[in-house]
Amino acid sequence: MIVGIIGGRECSANTRNIAESVGEEIGKRKHILVCGGMGGIMEAACRGAKRFNGLTIGILPGKTKEDANPYIDIPIVTAMSHARNAIIVRTADIVIAIGGKYGTLSEIGLARAIDKTVIGINTWDIPGIKKVRTVKEIIQYIK
Repeated sequence: MIVGIIGGRECSANTRNIAESVGEEIGKRKHILVCGGMGGIMEAACRGAKRFNGLTIGILPGKTKEDANPYIDIPIVTAMSHARNAIIVRTADIVIAIGGKYGTLSEIGLARAIDKTVIGINTWDIPGIKKVRTVKEIIQYIK
């Protein structure tokens, strides 16, 4: 399974801890983590996945691999800015939204438009998101 992690480059310590724990669960299950490859939520989730030798893919917004966070195994350079969100969502089998602002909202919208399951924790409260409050609740979706 390929699990998409979406969320902001900036986040609180609490939200960062949640992302890291979700990443750990992805790594434990030997799933593949795909994200935007940058900092914040993306970096925290990748750090967690790498703790359990998980494979991480970063769909980068810029023009260089060096932009990727240090926990990305496969950096994919797009030079597409926010348009890369469509690639992240299409690649993922399921999407987990953690925190985030308008970029995350766009990914949620794209995912729902193609009927992808979106799990949300500390994120936008909109119809179509399966809202959860704990990492334990997320696990049931990424068995």
